[in-house]
Amino acid sequence: MYKYFPHTEADLKAMMDVVGINSLDELYADVPEQIRFRGDYQLPSEMSEMEVRQLFEQLGSQNRQLTCFAGAGVYDHYTPSVIPQLLQRSEFLTSYTPYQAEISQGTLHYIFEFQSMMAELTGMDISNASMYDGTTASAEAMMMAVAAGKKQQRFLVSETVDPKTVAVMKTYAHFHGIELEVIPQKEGVTSRENLEAQIAKGGVAGVMVQQPNYFGIVEDYRGFTDTIHNAKALFVMNSIIADLAVLKTPGEWGADIAVGDGQSLGIPMQWGGPYVGYMCCTEKLIRKMPGRIVGKTVDNRGQRAFVLTLQAREQHIRRQKATSNICSNQSLMALFVTMYCSLMGKQGLKEAAELSYAGAHYLCDKLLATGHFTLAYDQSFFNEFVVSYDGNVDALQQRLLDEGFFGGIKIADGQLMFAVTEKRTKEEIDQLIALL
Repeated sequence: MYKYFPHTEADLKAMMDVVGINSLDELYADVPEQIRFRGDYQLPSEMSEMEVRQLFEQLGSQNRQLTCFAGAGVYDHYTPSVIPQLLQRSEFLTSYTPYQAEISQGTLHYIFEFQSMMAELTGMDISNASMYDGTTASAEAMMMAVAAGKKQQRFLVSETVDPKTVAVMKTYAHFHGIELEVIPQKEGVTSRENLEAQIAKGGVAGVMVQQPNYFGIVEDYRGFTDTIHNAKALFVMNSIIADLAVLKTPGEWGADIAVGDGQSLGIPMQWGGPYVGYMCCTEKLIRKMPGRIVGKTVDNRGQRAFVLTLQAREQHIRRQKATSNICSNQSLMALFVTMYCSLMGKQGLKEAAELSYAGAHYLCDKLLATGHFTLAYDQSFFNEFVVSYDGNVDALQQRLLDEGFFGGIKIADGQLMFAVTEKRTKEEIDQLIALL
């Protein structure tokens, strides 16, 4: 009966005696009968390897491969084919967290390179060894700002930050006693007047904005740094990091903390994950930064060596005393991003960003030319934009789906948000327009 369990009937009886039950069913006494599954599992009989492969090919063929013109934080970028092959090598795929530096030099080395690349892309002094994803990295940045601000418990976030990110931040804020307040948007960009009014009330530990913002708009943050720093608060910028290959970096804007998701650096969309978050900051905030940091040194023979630095493992075990308990992700996706940046190089990253920009503006011009669409916001955008449609958005999206296109994301009644990456060709854009 318990074919795959290592416990004998005597073992089970002994354990049930200890917890005071007569059968395993009693463990589920609190589960309502009406939601219990009483049927047989639909498991196929045993198969040969060839039959298993055929089965999964048949299942896979049921998926529809859509041409993606949607974004909202997840983008269909090109992945060099060599990356999955290298990533699946056993020394990468099964490696454990690098506590023993002397036997983890390879892992520590690529994490160091990841940190170097993130710091360069963001224009910041320091990067940690990656985070779970962009949303949790943003929440950690909020907590980091509050920790640095000591008695200041208010944190401001722009309405132009991705709503999914804000939702996670609200959860973190609720359980950490942080007063999270939203700065409203005005014509698609952060309201500077409201920002100044909110800061004037006092008690603000930090302010978060996004670049490009949720609507794809490239905001002008001139003057934000002075306003925020004059109030002794920290300036946090959440960015789509691939776009920083051509846009002004958080460091150039005067940000204290830069966070976001690394998915745009070639990680496939893969149904929402796994992805990788990044967090960078100025040098003076390094000891407030959560997660690991890999440093470079020399050993007793003068040879280059890599080590975990500044923070001990115990910082994350003694939960009540820790800056954060998130540590970092298992770094496999950080390795993915490191490979991608190495393969693409500075020029490749720049070209991919420029192609995305050009494609988005071409699509936008074509949509406006149909007479059925108007730009929702008269602002500069990068590779994503919001349009208002004079017809039924739901019917339009279904029509596009039927024809093999994931045609934008409905973000409000009558509004669609389209995104274009370097993978979208002129022919695909023209096909989309022809359907409209």
